[in-house]
Amino acid sequence: MKGSTLAMNKNKFVYAAFLAIAFAATLSACRDKRSTGMEYARNMYDALALNPDQPVSTTNEYLKSFNGHAAQVPPAHTKPVGFTEYDEYPNTKEGYDAAGVSMVNPLPVDTVNLAEGKHLFTVFCNPCHGEKGDGQGHLVKIEKFSGVPSYFAGASSRGGNMADLTAGKIYHTITYGVNNMGSHASQISPTDRWKVVMYVQQLQKGQ
Repeated sequence: MKGSTLAMNKNKFVYAAFLAIAFAATLSACRDKRSTGMEYARNMYDALALNPDQPVSTTNEYLKSFNGHAAQVPPAHTKPVGFTEYDEYPNTKEGYDAAGVSMVNPLPVDTVNLAEGKHLFTVFCNPCHGEKGDGQGHLVKIEKFSGVPSYFAGASSRGGNMADLTAGKIYHTITYGVNNMGSHASQISPTDRWKVVMYVQQLQKGQ
């Protein structure tokens, strides 16, 4: 009986303490209408790192080099990690023709590269070019776009048949785009572009 009474008193004490803490927290939050109350892990709200669009004070010696802005232009003559220049073949008819003659797919034609090329094609190209490369993708069927040629039975807008396009011409087109097709250089890395080229050349066979 005595033990039961002590347990009840202990529970009441814990409950009363909890209510007191909750009341104190509520009261402290109501003192200032602008206050957000008690906050947990304040550094999650006010990060130490600068936001890209955040103006910075120049009173700090280190921040004087930021010229008042957190976002900075990359240093001269630097390149992003993984960036590959493509200046040798500009976005012109001459650049397109030169790429068609000189550029060769550096990747081996194997099941792994073809499978990855098919996946990338499905994600980025299928909506317009169609699963079989016949130019009858979903966006074409709902009349969102028109004039998408077939890889194996269509004519290229830049001359010749689509089935005869070389790897370099396909790569150039993926990089810069043509007509209604925009550039995919920012979505597909140079290596992955070659995988797409490899798969497109399989579709050119019409099999």
